[in-house]
Amino acid sequence: MVNRALLICVLLFCSGTLYARSKTDVLVMTNGDHLTCEIKGLGAGVLYASFDYILSTQSVEWSKVDHVESTQLFIVRTENGSVYSGTIATVSAPGTRPVEIEIASAPEQKVTVDSEQIVKLSQTSDAFWQRFNGSINFGLIYSKGNQSTQYNLSSDVAYPRERWSAGMSLTSALSSSTGTSASARNEAIITGQHLMRANNWFYAGIGDFLQSSEQGINLETTFGGGVGRFLKSTNHVIVSASGGVAWQSTDYRQEGSVSVKQDVATALVSTNVKLFQFNKSNLEVNAVVFPVLSTPGRVHFNTNASYYLKMFGDLTWNISFYGNWDNQPPPGFAGSDYGTSSGLGWTFGTK
Repeated sequence: MVNRALLICVLLFCSGTLYARSKTDVLVMTNGDHLTCEIKGLGAGVLYASFDYILSTQSVEWSKVDHVESTQLFIVRTENGSVYSGTIATVSAPGTRPVEIEIASAPEQKVTVDSEQIVKLSQTSDAFWQRFNGSINFGLIYSKGNQSTQYNLSSDVAYPRERWSAGMSLTSALSSSTGTSASARNEAIITGQHLMRANNWFYAGIGDFLQSSEQGINLETTFGGGVGRFLKSTNHVIVSASGGVAWQSTDYRQEGSVSVKQDVATALVSTNVKLFQFNKSNLEVNAVVFPVLSTPGRVHFNTNASYYLKMFGDLTWNISFYGNWDNQPPPGFAGSDYGTSSGLGWTFGTK
């Protein structure tokens, strides 16, 4: 698992480097300032841009932008769930509110939307490597007194397109000290999403691979899919929910005990909440309930929560919480595993 994390980190670094392009985009602010830059993207009411004369990516309040123009390709998402792909340019007169932005996928295919309705811009390209966004987070605690070591590593990468997206995340945590057995937890999650014709509705799929020494899980494999909907999508909050079915195959093992293999069919109910504050912090909470259909009364519950605080540039400080619960585990095995971690992180794109 650690080797996989290192591989993903390398891919994130390479994709971030390949993202570089000429800084020819134009921003005009409501106070009249005229800026030439490279627009990285928009998320949570923050427009991210880089400048030739400033070392790190800068954050610009979207509501203070009066004019924008770029020949770069973007994926544009609006509050009503509509998604477009193309170049962007302001078409309304200076000082007009709300600002109208024209999205052109081709000379003969253009659509105009109010800037206040745009909740997300994702830089994209005809080149494969220039479509990725991602982040890397790491934390380490060491105590000489009892030779205690705790570390956590997480990384995620996303590949957005106009009507669909795919992503992968990896988390790894280890805790060890003198006189006790080391405790380890590793999880890799692969997700996919495809927008339906109806605005804000989507198909979703998930593949989850979990190892937890606390619960005696040598490997738990989950594959599921269903239908979901964005319940709210603005520059301050995004809420979505989905439901479907899943299949779980779990290999339980503990030292000195017989291994247990269980395969179960489950329903799947998931919700995701993201809260944003301009250029300061964001909170994301994801919860999934798996009612076991083949064993009535048995329920699996997983949750992950992350709070990110912007420090400077692309550097963040974060604190995370994870939890797994099973109300009917095999005899002799723990029914829960949960914990927290914190550390520093680096992001690129609009992560």
